[in-house]
Amino acid sequence: MKKHSPLERPKKDWLRVFTALRQRNFRLFWSGQMISLLGTMMQSIGQSWLVLKLTHSALQLGLVGALQALPILLFSIFGGVFADRWPKRRILLLTQTAAMIQALLLWTLIATGTLQLWHLYVLALLLGFTNSLGHPASRAFVVAMVGREDLPNAVALNSSISTLARIVGPALGGVIIGASGVTMLFLLNALSFIPVIIALALIKSHELHIQLPQSGSVGVRQHTWQSLREGVDYVWQTPAVLFMIFVVGLVLLFGSNFNVLLPLFATDVLHAGATVFGLLSAAIGLGALLSALLLAWSNQQPTLRHVLTAMLVFGILEVFFAISHSYLLSLVLIASIGFAEETFAMQSMTILQTVTPSHLSGRVMSMQVLFFDGSLPLGYLLMGWLSGLYGAPIAMLSGALLSLLIVGSGWIQHFLARDALQLMRTDEVQ
Repeated sequence: MKKHSPLERPKKDWLRVFTALRQRNFRLFWSGQMISLLGTMMQSIGQSWLVLKLTHSALQLGLVGALQALPILLFSIFGGVFADRWPKRRILLLTQTAAMIQALLLWTLIATGTLQLWHLYVLALLLGFTNSLGHPASRAFVVAMVGREDLPNAVALNSSISTLARIVGPALGGVIIGASGVTMLFLLNALSFIPVIIALALIKSHELHIQLPQSGSVGVRQHTWQSLREGVDYVWQTPAVLFMIFVVGLVLLFGSNFNVLLPLFATDVLHAGATVFGLLSAAIGLGALLSALLLAWSNQQPTLRHVLTAMLVFGILEVFFAISHSYLLSLVLIASIGFAEETFAMQSMTILQTVTPSHLSGRVMSMQVLFFDGSLPLGYLLMGWLSGLYGAPIAMLSGALLSLLIVGSGWIQHFLARDALQLMRTDEVQ
């Protein structure tokens, strides 16, 4: 038997991070998403810049963001119904094309000098509707591309490029705005959708691990409300799925409010400016990226105990961050918070996709989108209100203590969900 040198073994161990990329369909999708997400993050800073130039109003800035998030909160569960009713690849082709058209319209309005504030309202709302349909389908499509064995690795790899885009995209967008103006930024974002659309077109449906339903098949001829009720009933009657969605969703609701609180910590607590705010924001992204790469490398099926432990660490770290007045300590703590948040969020998503039957995956993922993503604006409002009354440290401390209370209740309740999860995984193997 050939023996590998000590230098070769670490190299092969490191390649485990990219295990899911050995599958052609996922490799195509992941590569296309990498470019598309970078463009999306560039657009986010460009959109904020446009609103500020047009209005010089923080209220208008928040309103545009709320209009984009509102459809996800209200309609993502219906997106899950359609994700189970139609082939997910077709839905993603439709939504990615619609998002590209939205970006092209925005670029056209800017290039022709006809952009008005109400255009941004309408386009933000349309993009929100597109995301409410596309997000459940995208997350449910991952298991179809890679199967359940490589699912933990694939979920983590998807998260890693999303996190990397959040770090690099705004910085690159700022450079482009400074060098060429905001018009070029929106054109580049529109073009960034082309790779993922091509990738989706090249995916071979017969190589998918879970064959997707055809739009005319008998099994999907239900009324929308019947389909929705079937998905909600499954979540409500399945302890492991209900536990993941509600417990993790509530912790994110009360604990993941950095967009609102970090600027206040940088100015009012650490007595610094925009540079420190930027470094704190980058530290969260760096911690999340390291977590995603570690999860991809391990490629292990998580347990409820793993998720609860990561949420417990998350809450404790937030308590220490809330009372810290040291810049260096706060920087280390916020990076660790980003690491812990990414860990429990990705592990919970992996569990949900692993145990959910394929014919219900879209609807369950839509519930996950609703509680994980759609609840965040509500958390922003709550933390903004508390910080206005009592200051940012008290607001974060309150959110952290509420998160720890939820985790404590989760520890008490998780035994039933754990046994149900083990039984579901056993049935999946059989």
